[in-house]
Amino acid sequence: MSFFAQLDAAAARNHSRLCVGLDPEPSRLGGRGVAAYLRAVIAATSDLVCCYKPNLAFFEALGIEGLTALQETLRAIPEGIPVLCDAKRGDIGSTAEAYARAVFEVWHFDAVTVNAYGGADTVGPFLSYADKGVFIWCRSSNPGAGDFQDLPVSDGAGGSRPLYEVVAERARAWNRLGNVGLVAGATYPEQIARLRALCPELPLLVPGVGAQGAALDAAARAAQFADGRGFLINASRGVLYAATGDGFAAAARDEARRLRDAINDALGAAVNPGEPRPVAR
Repeated sequence: MSFFAQLDAAAARNHSRLCVGLDPEPSRLGGRGVAAYLRAVIAATSDLVCCYKPNLAFFEALGIEGLTALQETLRAIPEGIPVLCDAKRGDIGSTAEAYARAVFEVWHFDAVTVNAYGGADTVGPFLSYADKGVFIWCRSSNPGAGDFQDLPVSDGAGGSRPLYEVVAERARAWNRLGNVGLVAGATYPEQIARLRALCPELPLLVPGVGAQGAALDAAARAAQFADGRGFLINASRGVLYAATGDGFAAAARDEARRLRDAINDALGAAVNPGEPRPVAR
């Protein structure tokens, strides 16, 4: 099953368009091991999400122990919930091919985020995996996003448009296998709406909810397909560190449920929290 098919199936089963980012910061884990902490959060939230998104930077920063923790964390994610690798890899030639092999063949992620600054041959090796999702970094959620992403580019008719729109249209052209999505920060709902108009068939990964303070309802409404599909909203720190102490997993569940329900409320969708939990891998 392709990543986007898995995503839709998990979203339908859990009535959720919430993706929980797994960004372990040892100083916030209360002395617990990375894998043990993340396994507890996954066990508490797996019936409330459509995807998990480990951010490789946080695991790589811990060295070999971090990679071991990543391996243990991936094993804890239930079957049927896709896993998105947040790596924003971006290089050319044999390096891009090696990155793609690592993400999809060694770590067996279902999808990845990619930086397309190097052009088509930066993303080509990832796109060749037809059943994997490839989210191209387009309009990010950080305050400095506009430094480059809003730069005016000639439209060939005497006018101009921002660079992020050009990236989106190139990504749409690369979507020959139906496995391309875009990253569009929740902090810029007007730009999300513009991307949805330019690329009506491309799913959107929408980060920036929670710690970055974005308006969830506006982002969800702007990102959705007409049928309510076509996007996933990511929350990381707000869920992982909703509380400290022994109640951290329960607090993570409460925050994930709140966000899941808020997304559904924004879309006018029904919520059924009584779905059974998936079986662990």
